[in-house]
Amino acid sequence: MAPPPAAPAPPSAWQQAMANAYTSPIPVTKTHLGNALSSEWTKIRSVRSTMWTLGTFLLLVVGIGLLAVANTEPRDYADMPFTVPAFFGLMLGQICLITLGVLVTSSEYGTGMIRTTFTASPQRHRVLTAKILIFFVVAFVVSAGSILLVGLAGSAANSGPEAGDVPWAGTVLKGGLYVSLLGVLALAVGSMLRHSAGAITAMLGVVLVPAIMPAFLMIWESTQSLGEKMNDYNAITALAKIFGADSADAGGGSQLTLLAVVTAAGVAGAFALLEKRDV
Repeated sequence: MAPPPAAPAPPSAWQQAMANAYTSPIPVTKTHLGNALSSEWTKIRSVRSTMWTLGTFLLLVVGIGLLAVANTEPRDYADMPFTVPAFFGLMLGQICLITLGVLVTSSEYGTGMIRTTFTASPQRHRVLTAKILIFFVVAFVVSAGSILLVGLAGSAANSGPEAGDVPWAGTVLKGGLYVSLLGVLALAVGSMLRHSAGAITAMLGVVLVPAIMPAFLMIWESTQSLGEKMNDYNAITALAKIFGADSADAGGGSQLTLLAVVTAAGVAGAFALLEKRDV
């Protein structure tokens, strides 16, 4: 015959204390990507570096663009889109987006605030994803909007029978996408290096070295093909092809694809190192 079940043990003092513990009336909800996006949006719009870099970007792209529009005539656009003046400002303005992309991540490491961020959101990949998405949207809206503004100004000031009818809507999208991807690449480099000056210097090398080196590489026959490829795919030439500044047809599809692949590789490296290193 089986023995009768033992009587349950009386609750301990600790269990009694926990039963009477305070319960917060605030509902506990599971965090998601939307919370991280809201946090990163608050950060990027509340720091002064965003206003300074984007303000300088707009001043360069729109200011130089409108200056170029004022010094052109309708016949200058016979075989070029009205957005070509924006190209001259973007050659300098892209540095502003590179700088902002780096600061989005590296500034938190410099101040130590990244520890607070990862404490509030232990899912590090979610934080980096939110940073990339918020930065890309901001960069694309500002860059495409500035190109569009210059294009509209050029069209209003120089439209006529001599101006031709070269489509320019695609240059707004591709131009904004190119400089925005360049900024995302800078963000990934900033996340990997965790140092503002070092990451900005590295990105300046990515932009400037391929534009300068072809002049030396094409001197020797053995490196001439490398110099030609580098000349075709550097950032300045890529923007010129996108805007059709060197031909009647705006292109730059292969240059944009290469940048997208390089940016994807940089972002993948940033995600990989984010989980392996301490803060």
